[in-house]
Amino acid sequence: HGASSRARVWIPDAEEVWKSAELNKDYKNGDASLQLMLEDGTNIEHKLDPKTKNLPYLRNPDILVGENDLTALSYLHEPAVLHNLKVRFMDSKLIYTYCGIVLVAINPYETLGIYGSDIINAYSGQNMGDMDPHIFAVAEEAYKQMARDERNQSIIVSGESGAGKTVSAKYAMRYFATVSGSTSEANVEQKVLASNPIMEAIGNAKTTRNDNSSRFGKYIEIGFDTRYRIIGANMRTYLLEKSRVVFQADEERNYHIFYQLCASSHLPEFKMLKLSNANDFLYTRQGRSPVIDGVDDTKELSSTRKAFTLLGINESNQMGLFQVLAAILHLGNVQIKDRDSDSSIIPPNNGHLTAFCDLVGVTYQDMSQWLCHRKLKTATETYIKTIPRLQATNARDALSKHIYAKLFNWIVEHVNKALITNFKQHSFIGVLDIYGFETFEINSFEQFCINYANEKLQQQFNMHVFKLEQEEYMKEQIPWTLIDFYDNQPCINLIEAKMGILDLLDEECKMPKGSDDSWAQKLYNTHLKTCSLFEKPRMSNRAFIIQHFADKVEYQCEGFLEKNKDTVNEEQINVLKASKFPLLVELFHDGEKAISPTGQVPGTGGRTRLSIKPEKGREKSSKEHKKTVGCQFRNSLQMLMETLNATTPHYVRFFPFFIYVYCCDVDRFDPKRAVQQLRACGVLETIRISAAGFPSRWTYQEFFSRYRVLMKQKDVLPDRRLTCRNVLEHLVQDQDKYQFGKTKIFFRAGQVAYLEKLRAEKLRAACIRIQKTIRCWLARKKYLRKRSAAITIQRFTRGHQARRLAKFMRRTQAATTIQKYQRMCVEKKRYRQKQAAALVMQTILRAYMARQKYRALLRESKVVIIQKRVRGWLARCWYKRCLVSLVYLQCCFRRMKARRELKKLKIEARSVEHFKKLNKGMENKIMQLQRKLDEQNKENRLVNERLAGLENTYTTESERMRGELSRLRGAEEDAKNKGHQVTSLLEELEKLRKELSSTQKEKKTIEDWAQNYRSEMEKMVSELKDQNGSLKKEKDDLNRLIQEQSQQMTEKMARAILEETQQLKTDLNEERSRYQNLLTEHLRLEEKYDDLKEEMNVPKAGHRRRDSTHSSNGSEYTYNSEYAELEDGSRAGEDVTRGMDTSLTLKLQKRLTELEQEKQSLRNELENKEDQFQRARARVPEPFCARGAELEYESLKRQELESENKKLRHDLKEIRQSLVGNAATGAGAPGSPAYKVVLDQLNASCEELEVRKEEVLILRSQLVSQKEAMHHKETMTEPSVYVEDVSKLKDAGELKQAYVGLKDTNRSAAPDFHKLNEDGELWLVNQGLKETIRLLEHQLQTQRRGYDSEVESLRGELQNVKEENNRQQQLLAQNLQLPPEARIEASLQHEITRLTNENLVGRSTRRDTYRWRWSGSPVKCTRQRLSEPLNIGPGQTEGQTSPGQMVDEPIHPVNIPRREKDFQGMLEYNKEDELKLVKNLILELKPRGVAVNLIPGLPAYILFMCLRHADYVNDDQKVRTLLTSTINSIKKILKKRGDDFETVSFWLSNTCRFLHCLKQYSGDEAFMKHNSPRQNEHCLSNFDLAEYRQVISDLAIQIYQQLIKCMENILQPMIVSGMLEHETIQGVSGVKPTGLRKRTSSIADEGTYTLDSILRQLSAFHSTMCQHGTDPELIKQVVKQQFYIIGAVTLNNLLLRKDMCSWSKGMQIRYNVSQLEEWLRDKGLMTFGAKETLEPLIQAAQLLQVKKKTDEDADAICSMCLGLTTAQIVKVLNLYTPVNEFEERVSVSFIRTIQTRLRDRCESPQLLMDTKMIYPVTFPFSPSSLALETIQIPSSLNLAFLTRV
Repeated sequence: HGASSRARVWIPDAEEVWKSAELNKDYKNGDASLQLMLEDGTNIEHKLDPKTKNLPYLRNPDILVGENDLTALSYLHEPAVLHNLKVRFMDSKLIYTYCGIVLVAINPYETLGIYGSDIINAYSGQNMGDMDPHIFAVAEEAYKQMARDERNQSIIVSGESGAGKTVSAKYAMRYFATVSGSTSEANVEQKVLASNPIMEAIGNAKTTRNDNSSRFGKYIEIGFDTRYRIIGANMRTYLLEKSRVVFQADEERNYHIFYQLCASSHLPEFKMLKLSNANDFLYTRQGRSPVIDGVDDTKELSSTRKAFTLLGINESNQMGLFQVLAAILHLGNVQIKDRDSDSSIIPPNNGHLTAFCDLVGVTYQDMSQWLCHRKLKTATETYIKTIPRLQATNARDALSKHIYAKLFNWIVEHVNKALITNFKQHSFIGVLDIYGFETFEINSFEQFCINYANEKLQQQFNMHVFKLEQEEYMKEQIPWTLIDFYDNQPCINLIEAKMGILDLLDEECKMPKGSDDSWAQKLYNTHLKTCSLFEKPRMSNRAFIIQHFADKVEYQCEGFLEKNKDTVNEEQINVLKASKFPLLVELFHDGEKAISPTGQVPGTGGRTRLSIKPEKGREKSSKEHKKTVGCQFRNSLQMLMETLNATTPHYVRFFPFFIYVYCCDVDRFDPKRAVQQLRACGVLETIRISAAGFPSRWTYQEFFSRYRVLMKQKDVLPDRRLTCRNVLEHLVQDQDKYQFGKTKIFFRAGQVAYLEKLRAEKLRAACIRIQKTIRCWLARKKYLRKRSAAITIQRFTRGHQARRLAKFMRRTQAATTIQKYQRMCVEKKRYRQKQAAALVMQTILRAYMARQKYRALLRESKVVIIQKRVRGWLARCWYKRCLVSLVYLQCCFRRMKARRELKKLKIEARSVEHFKKLNKGMENKIMQLQRKLDEQNKENRLVNERLAGLENTYTTESERMRGELSRLRGAEEDAKNKGHQVTSLLEELEKLRKELSSTQKEKKTIEDWAQNYRSEMEKMVSELKDQNGSLKKEKDDLNRLIQEQSQQMTEKMARAILEETQQLKTDLNEERSRYQNLLTEHLRLEEKYDDLKEEMNVPKAGHRRRDSTHSSNGSEYTYNSEYAELEDGSRAGEDVTRGMDTSLTLKLQKRLTELEQEKQSLRNELENKEDQFQRARARVPEPFCARGAELEYESLKRQELESENKKLRHDLKEIRQSLVGNAATGAGAPGSPAYKVVLDQLNASCEELEVRKEEVLILRSQLVSQKEAMHHKETMTEPSVYVEDVSKLKDAGELKQAYVGLKDTNRSAAPDFHKLNEDGELWLVNQGLKETIRLLEHQLQTQRRGYDSEVESLRGELQNVKEENNRQQQLLAQNLQLPPEARIEASLQHEITRLTNENLVGRSTRRDTYRWRWSGSPVKCTRQRLSEPLNIGPGQTEGQTSPGQMVDEPIHPVNIPRREKDFQGMLEYNKEDELKLVKNLILELKPRGVAVNLIPGLPAYILFMCLRHADYVNDDQKVRTLLTSTINSIKKILKKRGDDFETVSFWLSNTCRFLHCLKQYSGDEAFMKHNSPRQNEHCLSNFDLAEYRQVISDLAIQIYQQLIKCMENILQPMIVSGMLEHETIQGVSGVKPTGLRKRTSSIADEGTYTLDSILRQLSAFHSTMCQHGTDPELIKQVVKQQFYIIGAVTLNNLLLRKDMCSWSKGMQIRYNVSQLEEWLRDKGLMTFGAKETLEPLIQAAQLLQVKKKTDEDADAICSMCLGLTTAQIVKVLNLYTPVNEFEERVSVSFIRTIQTRLRDRCESPQLLMDTKMIYPVTFPFSPSSLALETIQIPSSLNLAFLTRV
């Protein structure tokens, strides 16, 4: 056939064995080669075999890789199997895989957390295909088939050394021990497990491949009884490797026990063994590896010794065993030297030989003699012959091996004796831990025997697989064709047939001079030409080759004869038989009778477990000793095969596929070794047989669901079988490729892959089409969205642009206008500014110029004047100077001229001419002078006139001036006087000036200083401001920090308080859990004890025991009150009891005593934890009600009671006033009968309250005295409270003492006070008076504080009473319109409704300190009943005595006859009717009728009313018998009908109600605060039943646990199917191909549970509990437990089922969880912790759905999955499996990232949730408001013998 490109194939490879490749080019028929591309991208050409033309193997689709069952693979061949196993282990860390009927296991070489008790519980009861592959699944299948088919089972565990066989066999045995339990007192399951460390110590050793390799084979039969519980075991061993005792290869060790003894040689008890370090002995140092990493041999020896003790081997025998083992080590160190070539000698005084002889009790001379000599016997004589050193050494080693083999057989025999019990065995399960196929470089006799055994096992395996295939085909009625499979019978015949290898070996051993060489030649001559499976090596004449089923093995003939003979010097044995050491003698005498030297144990165990004929003609020990090892091994192997053939086998194959690399701390896959092991173990043969037929199988429904996509709508028919047939005929043309069975379709190899390919192509085409359509739709939607957006953007853009343009134009025009006006304004303003400036300038300039001109003119004028004056003055001065000068010049000139004239005159005088001229001038002169003189005269006259006027003026002025002068002289005098003052003032001014100058200097200095100071201050202020700012900042920071710290501290304190509270709650819950678990264990022991009594035919009547919950009345707590005849038969029962097993009785009594003590200690510890919890709650800053000491608490309650009495008196007074006030209306006149009756009742109540108050004061002091007296007596004498009987307690005070003695209120008095007198009376009186004074003071303060608040509360209550009166009046008016019969019924209905409402109101207002006091008080009832007859219209009358009363008569028909005095709420019965009472009320009561027709808790009320009467008459015997009978009857009915949820729920509700009644009416003030006064009158008066309350509380706990178990048993089958397998959302998840081990289909059949089934069941549980009147708080706890079970079971199955870990399943789970939450929401239970129990499941579902690729995804997962542990998260990621090819697997690197990030989590390494965990239950006190006197007993209960009192 052709192959298309891209097809993936497997091609052979020298290194990796198989490599994956992909076709690059289509292959056509005739092509000689294939064009391939490897995974690394390399292109290669693969040439086909020219002869066969076989194509490479095809790879399976990725969706099939990693399947749980290899037969689910479409292509079944070697590379597919190898790859699937590699992927499962390397990627998912899954070590188990199914291969048809075989469980394939891979040794991980590390400890995995998948073998805990939680895993065992998860696999228990599950079908093998429903869970992931596991050794527990195989064990469960074997256990289930044993119980179902009544056929013995075998589990065959095989594999090579180091594969993990022994460990898995131990796990399988532990599984049986856990799920089945033991029926005997000897704890057989523990002994079976305890045998493992013993057998490992003496039979396991370190090899190069395994540190704990089993060097022998063993078959353990675990026996079961008819109830399939372990009753015993038996062990058979095969082929112990004795040669290891004397020789070990490199890196190997001897058996562990030798090294354990050497490591413990320092212990005192081992000094006598004379041992030292293991390197000092030849037998322990040859491997040069005496220490195993991580193993402490000293601790291992301690575990071995404990196991010996548990199996009944006492200390003396243990030390004897250790002596023999130490002697073997010393014997190995005995040095034998050559004397000559034919003889040897042991040097005298050999220390090790001496030690050997001392340890085994033989003489040194005999032992040294026969170690170097041997005895030869002939027909006539006996010779003693010396032997050379080599033979002597071999004889010594042979003796060591023989001793060890005897010791091994002795231990096995005694282990079997310890595992045998006297019970009859019904069936067994055998666990075969045997060596796998072995081949080494040098293979000897041991490997030959091992491979021979594996040949036999492989033949049996092939036949079994073939048989199963044939049965499957015949069951499905498909044509059966003979499948050819490999039959290894020829190989077996070669070994064991006549003249076979073993026969020739035995024959050669009998020859006198037989040797390995001669035996090899016989083999060659006999088989070389006749048998194709036998070959001779080319290069050797002392070896042969056998073609085994797994591989060819070459055996070396050297040593075969010696090992087959297993000879020991007879004289040496005789020396040992003559030993003084009894254990050694026992080894060599008893051991020969039943145990062969090879380790076979054919006759141990006491009896034969199989219907197999024993060996006939068994010879005595002498002949038995002559049998060869090969013969014995063949016989034991034949017996083993007969055993296996008589059982149903289950196969487990172990492979060491991986080599642990120590340097890298990683596992490295070894493909060569893996393929070798696959071929050797027979897995490939299973696959080949399956592949030869029809390996793939589908049910019709699964095929239809998976390949529905390949069908058309017209092809779908109502008949699924016909639909599948039509589709297959259309899809697969070759009809030989499939067959139709009755329920399944069978496919040949490769057809599922072909169908998956078609399905993937169809889905891919559909996906492409969907993608095309969606992408088109998305693209068009995106285009339209973009187009619309573009248009919108354009529209808005264009509008925006137009608006911008218009705005721009408007702005431009406006800007132009603004600019115009602005510029105009600017210019105008500028012009005006310039104009104004110009005018101003002009004005200023002109003014300036004018002023300048004026000033110039003025200056010129003044200059002119000045010039005039100056010039005049200058002129005058000049004139004067000129005049003077002129005059002087003139004088000078004139003088000169006169002189000259004189001279001339003198001359002229001398001349007449001169005189003439002189005269002429003189005349002119004279004339001028005359004229001038005239003018001068005129001027003189004017001047004289002016002068005369001036003189007159002067005279006048002179007079005035004289007066002025006189005045001025006076003024001058004054001025002089003032001058003196001025002088002084000037002096003072000068002084002031000086002072001013100094002041100015100082001022300047001060100003400078001030300036400097100011600058400094400014600088300082700035600095201070900066500092202030920084300080403010620091202050703000500190304030913020303080606030943050305060907030943090507050949060921290709150968190610490919360954590402390939470821790205390957790501790309290743990203590409760421990206590309740102890109760469960106690109940289990009781049931076990009852079962043992039944088995021993001991009447139950004779069993008297002391209950662990009783102290003072424990001796009277018996079961004999249930039957009347038990007292007569008790003596006979005791006689029968004496015939019981005394040891069993003593053990049970001891165990019961221990449990009672433990229970009592736990109860005390629980009380301490509760007190501690209450104290912690008092520290929490929340409105919690803190409790103090018990005495103070009771005193406060008494004060509260007195305050309530005072309030009641006040209320009575108000009622009287209201009665008087209402009397005016005519409603009820004084003197009327009703009024008198009510007043009498109220007066009596008032008097009774006064009396009670006085009694309270008296009792308070007495109680204190009694308490102190009790403490004093306890200190003086030994406590005897627990020994006293209830019948001995005289009154309530003594009973109170006994009760208080159990509490923590005991106070040890000082010893000095007791010396006052003999009884300490003075001290007691003093303490009593002090306590009374303190109580009275505290009472007075409390009354003062409570008065004001009580007044306000009373006002509110009175208003409520008025409103209630109006409502009652309306109801009464309605009732009066009814006929008398209906009126009574309606009145009762109204009364019940009223009481129910009061109860609800009382519960809702429980935190109100004062309001609850009125909710149930008799005064309120009295007011209600008074308000009805007193609020009647004036036209109505009252009366009840006359038959002819009016129809509208307002009197309530049930009030007056049911007075408080008439009925006390008690029921009286005779003692002989007690059995009838218990029988009718408990044993034969039907819960359904009571729950539907009667009030909830009616049986509890009736029992308590009977108990009240017994207390009332002070009959302690009646109280005790009634309570005991009640408890025992409830236990009996629960034991009988414990699986009926309705019955258990009914009695849980009634037990809790009975417990609440005992508390409510106990007289304890802590429980009385919710009572009405009438209910307080009903309290028990003579007996304190606190201890019985504890017993009933324990009974309620047991019933609750029984209810949870019953509910769990009902829900358990529904959870996995409804939550995981059923498809609530159809079509989300697909069905993957499955293998031979089919899982439960997810398709809902008629009998399949769905989520609706779970919800309906939950609703049924809830409605049943509500009908039974179960407390709401208890219902919430039950629902929380239900949801925990659902979440835990679902998550555990999810973690153990690889097929459930997918994306679609995660969505399915989340939907289912949402439906559960909706159910909680509908029931109003969302806030009580039930939803939180599903949080791990929700997170696991989210984990399946989130992305799992990047680091961000890893962070998201770590933050999301807080409710899951790291192991659970990693497990889910490892198990995540894509259902379709479109999902991706989780990469290994991503899982490593998750592990790295979750490394710091501190959590439990446990993988699964504990489904058996039950939350500690609490029973919150819930008082009833139902009055006991109103309870009516229906006739249907048949309790007419009860009398109401």
